[in-house]
Amino acid sequence: MATGPAKARGRVHAQRAANSTAVSAAARAGFVARGVIYVLIGVLSLRIALSDGGGKQADRGGAIAEIAEKPFGTVLLWLLGTALAGMALWRLSEAAFGQAGPDGRKASKRAMAAGRFVFYGFVSYSVLSYAAGDKGSGSGSSDRESQDVTAKALDWPGGQWIVAVAGIAVAAAGVWIAARAIMQKFHEHLKMFEISEKARKVIDFLGMFGGAARGIVFAVAGVFAVAAAVQHQPGKAKGMDDTLRSFTETPAGPWLLVLIAAGLAAFGVFSWANARWRKV
Repeated sequence: MATGPAKARGRVHAQRAANSTAVSAAARAGFVARGVIYVLIGVLSLRIALSDGGGKQADRGGAIAEIAEKPFGTVLLWLLGTALAGMALWRLSEAAFGQAGPDGRKASKRAMAAGRFVFYGFVSYSVLSYAAGDKGSGSGSSDRESQDVTAKALDWPGGQWIVAVAGIAVAAAGVWIAARAIMQKFHEHLKMFEISEKARKVIDFLGMFGGAARGIVFAVAGVFAVAAAVQHQPGKAKGMDDTLRSFTETPAGPWLLVLIAAGLAAFGVFSWANARWRKV
């Protein structure tokens, strides 16, 4: 009865595969891809702040469409989607075997990794589908998707409460993301001993500024979802594009969106730093 030892050997082999050079390379490619998307979203947001944006969406769909319009755009999308699949694979390995670090095997962190696996798996699928010719995949408006989902949820029994709780959760996640960035919690995940003092200052600025901007966008989107629930109006829910556009309606005018756009682009560059120095 060697079932027990055989299972143990299987787990060891699986964990070795999760810690392999291939999975590490996949994760780093994923960070590069995430950086590309955020830099493009930042650029598209800046266009909206300084003009009308030329009808482009400042969200993941807009970034995908922007890449598709470039020379060899389809090839670039295949590379981007494959890299995001690598990110999903790495997150799956974290969910199964734990993250790097002393408390990486905590149930909460593994659950978060599982959620990120689902998210990046979906994003990868949508990008690859778009590259394969399904132009309705990946490039859809995040605003329309948010409103459609909100409308369906509001029709459920207790739908207002469900949407409100979801909005509060998104807003809280945004505050959490921004707070961790400001407190430089990202140091826990980087090989700080390999980074020069000059590069560390740049990375700290990018991580704090970019993470705070990203968190603010999430928090504001969550507030809009709560408003949609309270007023029972799906149209009040906003995706990333409309959330970013809403910053131009503040007393600061377009300049607040300029700041947020710069922050999102900074987060993209910070993602590239993760590709180099992240503990994976």
